[in-house]
Amino acid sequence: MPTHRLAIRKHLGGPTMSPADLTMSFLVREDGEEPGKRPMPTFTIAELVEAVRVLDDLGVRSGKFFAGSRLRDDRATQAASPTGLMARAIKAVKKARPDFTIVTENCVCSHNKSGECWLPNAVGDIDAEETKKVIAAQAVTQAEAGADIIGPASMIPGSVKAVREALNAAGHRGALLMPHLIFDSDLYGGYRATMGAAPASGTRAFQLDPYRPEEAVKVAMDMVEEGADAILLEPALFTVDTLVTLKKKLDVPLMPFSVSGEYIRLTERRSDGTLYVRPLAESYTVLKRSGADRIITYAAREIAKYVTA
Repeated sequence: MPTHRLAIRKHLGGPTMSPADLTMSFLVREDGEEPGKRPMPTFTIAELVEAVRVLDDLGVRSGKFFAGSRLRDDRATQAASPTGLMARAIKAVKKARPDFTIVTENCVCSHNKSGECWLPNAVGDIDAEETKKVIAAQAVTQAEAGADIIGPASMIPGSVKAVREALNAAGHRGALLMPHLIFDSDLYGGYRATMGAAPASGTRAFQLDPYRPEEAVKVAMDMVEEGADAILLEPALFTVDTLVTLKKKLDVPLMPFSVSGEYIRLTERRSDGTLYVRPLAESYTVLKRSGADRIITYAAREIAKYVTA
């Protein structure tokens, strides 16, 4: 059977990628904050609402929101503010597109003066229990604003359980959890620079050793035991082996996150201003073949257009 003809290949080929397989990653900024020379694209709330409208019309039905605080301190006191940027962004999008699924980042790094994912105790060491209290309160605020899926991202042991218990106690049993399973990597630099979330220590204390995938599998299974409804894996391309293993072991959706470094290295801004995304789109075929249920990406709009062309 000849397969050199495009129409035949499409008809006889295996599973393909559609816009509905994508979740757009949004870095939200306050009005009046200029994008400047930030490595990654950012959106005011008004720009976010318009971008969601365009994505929804293209068939991309979900977004992952990241938002920080202008006022930061060493206790991340603004992280759970009901008037904070994250809460306002969620409410604005839900008002405009009620059926658009919103996934949050649930962490203190963009609210903490140090940029760390944890809060310090009196002597400067990691205060895991206090950090869990703050991210649990933050999760409740996000759910009350209308978030559909909360994304605990600190990797602190027990944080998924703390968030699940807080949501249940606040009457948000319907809010789902998709914690981040994060390998230590150099590919997060664009995000950290854009969001002012570079850790003062130079490293994330709880991120996983990329040479120990068996540890990642155990952590993911612990997360599900604590109440996770899905697992986010990052960076996407460097966690494919773990994705394949988890697909065999877990019965929850698995969603690789194509992080800022992948976006920066595998896309190209053309002279006419459009974004060339074919290398990035080709990398996503590996994720789909390996069992990804959805792919979180900063280029969802362009990828959606590419796969439907």
